[in-house]
Amino acid sequence: MESNSKLETAGKVLRCKAAICRNPGEPLVIEDIEVDPPKAWEIRIKIICTTLCHTDITYWKMKSGLVAAFPRIFGHEAVGVVESVGEYVEEFIVGDTVLPVFLPNCNECRDCKSQKSNLCTKFQNNYPPNMPRDGTSRFRDMNGEILHHFLWVSSFTEYTVVDVTHAVKITPEIPADKACLLGCGVSTGIGAAWKVAEVEEGSTVAIFGLGPVGLAVAEGARQRGALKIIAVDLNPEKFDIGKKFGVTDFINPKTCGEKSVSEVIKELTNGGADYCFECIGLASLMQEAFLSSRKGWGKTVILGVEMHGSQLSLNPYEFLRGRSVIGTLFGGIKPKSDIPLLAKKYLDNELSLDEFISHELSFQDINKAFELHQEGKSLRCIIWMDH
Repeated sequence: MESNSKLETAGKVLRCKAAICRNPGEPLVIEDIEVDPPKAWEIRIKIICTTLCHTDITYWKMKSGLVAAFPRIFGHEAVGVVESVGEYVEEFIVGDTVLPVFLPNCNECRDCKSQKSNLCTKFQNNYPPNMPRDGTSRFRDMNGEILHHFLWVSSFTEYTVVDVTHAVKITPEIPADKACLLGCGVSTGIGAAWKVAEVEEGSTVAIFGLGPVGLAVAEGARQRGALKIIAVDLNPEKFDIGKKFGVTDFINPKTCGEKSVSEVIKELTNGGADYCFECIGLASLMQEAFLSSRKGWGKTVILGVEMHGSQLSLNPYEFLRGRSVIGTLFGGIKPKSDIPLLAKKYLDNELSLDEFISHELSFQDINKAFELHQEGKSLRCIIWMDH
């Protein structure tokens, strides 16, 4: 019966439910929509579950700019099953378990073939509001109005269409809720610790911002055998959460007295942390993270996206003493090769993912996930499409 239903829907417009954001900052509205069949080099996916990332919140609030487009279907962390494929698609077949991802991975360009970068130069990441190849949408509401895509994923819908460069085939053995986590934040943090910083056994680590990305950095550093993992956050409740991911020390900037955070970290690490990670997106914190790193070899990794337009100001003299700064998108993760490896590590009990899930909701209650996130009560809230 399942294969017959797929054959019946292939090549046809599908009607399904989607959570639409019609205006910035407004609650999502669940409506019937139409989803076009996939065009060439595209696949249509039946979403099993999705989750809410801070990036969704950021763009949900955005009222102007090139990347602000409404009405829109948000969501970019999800897992699903291929319902149908477009022309020229060879990598995926109907029934494959897949993870849609915001970062393209063509496996053909110089960058995709290199181990030095996870950026794709064939499909450059300029964040247009629709499909990457032809710039058109696959979504319409029941009045025929175009609904814009988000980060080439748009997972807050029962069915979505993505380009083959934005999809990763993963083993169906990994539970859907755990697989869902690998689509953005968790992979970003783990990848930053493993691939960008290359944290080694016995090293010291300082993490600025203990949200899901920061916690994932801690998990990655713990897995690599870091001796001391210091977390910097204004919320004291984060320390108990951080302990589950390997955090050994906690600094609340409000309780440092006359000392700066960098001075406290230097005292805790006898000169500065070997690796510092900025996971918030504030230029001032990026500067503080850099000053907290050890002279001689300290490396600062920038993961946070500075959304205020502030410039990062550093003294060039400090670079002469061996410190370095590097930025990273998606933690250096190459989606098609690295995400399946992370899934395998979870199945082999080499990677902890369960603790990242703080809540589970049905699709009908998706606005509750936004409320929990803004109240600071949620790490990752799994949103089940069929529950």
